[in-house]
Amino acid sequence: MSATTHTRPRPAAPGVGARLPWWALALPTLAFVALLVLILNPSDAQTASGDPAITDLVDRVRQLLAR
Repeated sequence: MSATTHTRPRPAAPGVGARLPWWALALPTLAFVALLVLILNPSDAQTASGDPAITDLVDRVRQLLAR
């Protein structure tokens, strides 16, 4: 029985790599900063005024958390 020899994979050429588009880093950073601002100052966050049931639900959750 003959054994096969394993060849080493060729290393990537220098300077060749995966490049991300600008928004792949900008969008998560923007989302993180927006959430951080809301955590630091929650009084600026406002609920949507579309459905009063959602507003009531948010108010009840706030009351439960305030206890």
